[in-house]
Amino acid sequence: MDNRWGLNDDGVPTDTSTLQTETEDSIFALLSGSTAVPHQTNARNRRLVLSRTAHIRFLKGGLKGLSRNFVSLDASKPWILFWILHALDLLGETLSDEDKDRAINTLSRCQHSSGGFGGGPGQLAHLATTYAAVHALAILGTHEAFDAIDRTKLYSWILSLKQSSGAYIMHYGGEVDVRGSYCVASVCKLLCMLTPDVTANMGVFIASCQTYEGGIGSVQGVEAHGGYTFCAVAAMEILAETSRLNLGALAEWTVSRQMEMEGGFQGRTNKLVDGCYSFWVGGIFFILAVMSLRQPGCVIEFSLLMTSVALQEYVLICCQAPKGGLRDKPEKHPDFYHSCYCLSGLSISQHTYTWSADLNDFIVTDSFNIVGVYNNKLPATHPVHNIRMEYVTRITGHFSSLVE
Repeated sequence: MDNRWGLNDDGVPTDTSTLQTETEDSIFALLSGSTAVPHQTNARNRRLVLSRTAHIRFLKGGLKGLSRNFVSLDASKPWILFWILHALDLLGETLSDEDKDRAINTLSRCQHSSGGFGGGPGQLAHLATTYAAVHALAILGTHEAFDAIDRTKLYSWILSLKQSSGAYIMHYGGEVDVRGSYCVASVCKLLCMLTPDVTANMGVFIASCQTYEGGIGSVQGVEAHGGYTFCAVAAMEILAETSRLNLGALAEWTVSRQMEMEGGFQGRTNKLVDGCYSFWVGGIFFILAVMSLRQPGCVIEFSLLMTSVALQEYVLICCQAPKGGLRDKPEKHPDFYHSCYCLSGLSISQHTYTWSADLNDFIVTDSFNIVGVYNNKLPATHPVHNIRMEYVTRITGHFSSLVE
């Protein structure tokens, strides 16, 4: 490979450096074959194409039914639905009424009699699958979808998971981590249940999980991680308590996750690039950018810290599987999870967001940056909730009218 790029192991190879070099070699071959100079706008990268038809075919296959190989994801039915529905939605594919009814029916059967949603019918309610179910229903967006949510029982169940530290356990007898904080904050924001009882001390717990690196771990004292950092930052944004975080250190850690040669993001220090972090880490920049707009005197232009062109190139060149679906990296197989978050990262990197004091929420500006053909443009996903912007407005409008 070209020695101008990639890892310098100082002549002391390790298992980690060998994996990194192998990954760089496979990615460099694709990047150098698609663009004259990787991550530089030129005639060839303007011809990059998002394979919508192939991806839609791959995703809709999952709605028809799953093979026995998916038995290990039996406790992830709401997640599978969310991944597929959100990815199809970003690709502009409209579901039939029959598919919408099937999705609502499936999610309804995952709802626990005591509140919350489990991973499948009759399974224990869990904050992660509750997040997935509520956001999938927000995408479906019909009155039947909203009516499927037992909001009263859900609220009581959420409060029953709250700990004295301000954290939430993921399920009865389960672990505490910042995923729970984000799932609660996002669900309660959408359903207009973000009460003082829900939010008390949440920000204190989340801030305690920021590490010496600047990123945020699952709990206090553990390694910073891209997914947990997104959950923490997004939850703090919902809570309006971002001032508790060291934003300078957070920005430095987040910037350091974008890989110099690959253009995509890694989730932790010294790890490989992974397409899913296109959103989990890429999305953090846009939350930070809007945070800075609300802080007088802030001199950090967070929106300029991420190289959007490089990220879009990584998704379009390295993450698209030839027969449809998106993947972690070139040598991996496509799946619904990576299809969802690669497309989410592509969406968010194409748009510019700002803050509306009137709406008390993010809005999209008219400015956008599309790598490849114009048809690659996706609708804007919400930087905090990761569903389309108008769906956040629709579901919060529905439930606020019930509260009033």
